[in-house]
Amino acid sequence: MAKRVVRVHSVSDGVAAATLREGVAALQAELGVTPAFPPDVDAAAAQAAAHPRLPTLDRTDVPLVTIDPEGSMDLDQALHIERVDAGGGYVVHYAIADLAAFITAGDPVDLEANRRGETLYGADDKVPLHPTAISEAAGSLLPDQVRPALLWTVTLDADGNQTDAKVERALVKSRAKLSYNGVQGELDAGKADPVFGLLKEVGELRLALEAKRGGVTLPIPEQEIDIDGDTWRLEFRAQAPVEQWNAQISLLTGMAAAKIMLDGGVGILRTLPDPDPRDVARLRRTAQALKVDWPEGLDYPAFVRTLDPTKPVHAAMANACTRLLRGAGYVGFNGTKPEQTRHSAIAAEYAHVTAPLRRLVDRYALECCVALCAGQPVPEWVIEKLEVVPETMRESGRRASAYERGVVDLVEAGVLAPHVGESFSAVVVDIDEKQPTRGRVTLAEPAVEADVTGTASLPLGQEVSVRLTEADPAKRRVTFTA
Repeated sequence: MAKRVVRVHSVSDGVAAATLREGVAALQAELGVTPAFPPDVDAAAAQAAAHPRLPTLDRTDVPLVTIDPEGSMDLDQALHIERVDAGGGYVVHYAIADLAAFITAGDPVDLEANRRGETLYGADDKVPLHPTAISEAAGSLLPDQVRPALLWTVTLDADGNQTDAKVERALVKSRAKLSYNGVQGELDAGKADPVFGLLKEVGELRLALEAKRGGVTLPIPEQEIDIDGDTWRLEFRAQAPVEQWNAQISLLTGMAAAKIMLDGGVGILRTLPDPDPRDVARLRRTAQALKVDWPEGLDYPAFVRTLDPTKPVHAAMANACTRLLRGAGYVGFNGTKPEQTRHSAIAAEYAHVTAPLRRLVDRYALECCVALCAGQPVPEWVIEKLEVVPETMRESGRRASAYERGVVDLVEAGVLAPHVGESFSAVVVDIDEKQPTRGRVTLAEPAVEADVTGTASLPLGQEVSVRLTEADPAKRRVTFTA
């Protein structure tokens, strides 16, 4: 929900490009991760891709399309939306890649996926959860290909409220592989397919419902790198509106899945406790120091909706808000409802079910949902893992955070390397409780967060002048003194 993904927008040969690739390779080695799979896993994936287990239900009549970042090949989701009648209401069809067509519990691909947990993204490389024979070929919802899928059908009333939901195994066929920028451009030009007009309608209705229930989606922009010879340039790319509408379809599906599992008494949820009031107070001080207006009486979710991530200070503020997402996790249950079921940022009960090619837990939650919708027992291989998968995801989440942080640190060090010795205006966003002279600062321009050491206790949430003392891409380290 709040990852700072770094993507390479453009790159040319030179010292900076070599430094980036060497740095990412070194980071992968340190974390013990690799894009490559053991030979037996690749062989099992190739065999499974050639001989999938296909469902009998044929829904290739649904004119689905995929919308993803440019160049993506691991396509988990395809959608179609139609209006129910002139009086309002909608039917959302959301097809999700069905890994049960290719993976059997205990086979080499399954064991490796349970070891990896999730795909790691950063710069122009990734460490995939599954071999590409499945994740970017036979299991991916690529255009003009008949694929096995878990097809969600969610009905909404005229205000966007869910009235019904089910999921079933089916053959589907995507009509087109589209990009966010491409779809947004067609919408802006008034040339988009009518389905995207409906996506806008539903997306905006769901955003309004999110605001009404007190939910919040942090507007964390992606960081894009332009590399030219020895020069690094780091820019923020804000989400296009169509990305936000598409994200609401995913959230809708996750909320529908949570309800199905809670009603059925078995499943796995994504949870987040309510934020600590002290952290909210700290964010208010940060907003004050960044000169971002946060009126008294305006609650945190409403404040976040005022942020414009195209503004560097607002992007820094949104990044500081990620502190309120600490404590997110997963909880599996069978029979007894968990004590903690809500996701406070979504302000609802929620489950991850829309990215099984890239996240292990989705496969297990989807299997619970499809069995419950069919009135069948949840498979035993799923039941056995309901308490194990949350810990697997906790570990993979720590690894993913370290990988993401490492890539960000590498890029930020590369951007700042020519400026060692210069001074910057920054905000103290964190302090070491044991050593109050040490902490973290966020720069408004460029939008960088790094370690800082002061000669006296650092003033949390206040603006300070800092001097860049180190920016070393090889060490992925940036340090300031105040």
